Amino acid sequence: MGMPENTTRIDNLLFVGFSRRVVALDRFDGSIVWDWKSSSGSGFVSLLLDGDRLIASCSGYTWCLDPLTGAEVWHQPLQGMGTGIPSLVSVRGSSQPGGPGAQAAQVAAQQAAAASASG
Repeated sequence: MGMPENTTRIDNLLFVGFSRRVVALDRFDGSIVWDWKSSSGSGFVSLLLDGDRLIASCSGYTWCLDPLTGAEVWHQPLQGMGTGIPSLVSVRGSSQPGGPGAQAAQVAAQQAAAASASG
């Protein structure tokens, strides 16, 4: 599949990863907006929506995709780091301004401020 024909909002998408593939679905009707297949690795794909970037990792290889189009932004093979099922974490973690990533960042900032005030 190619680029979406109309302007799609990131919060209207659902991302599914499997067998070296990532598929973006319209969360209202389930239609495929775009699909992408990794050039390396095999099997399970871990996904992290990091604000305006979708991070996909498979068998030790990691890609940054544009979540609206599926276009590759960058690729990092992480050579020598190993393979297996990756764990992905980001302080942003959500495309929503008040989502879990923003809440976690706010809590971390409050904790840092409290620690510096008491120390």
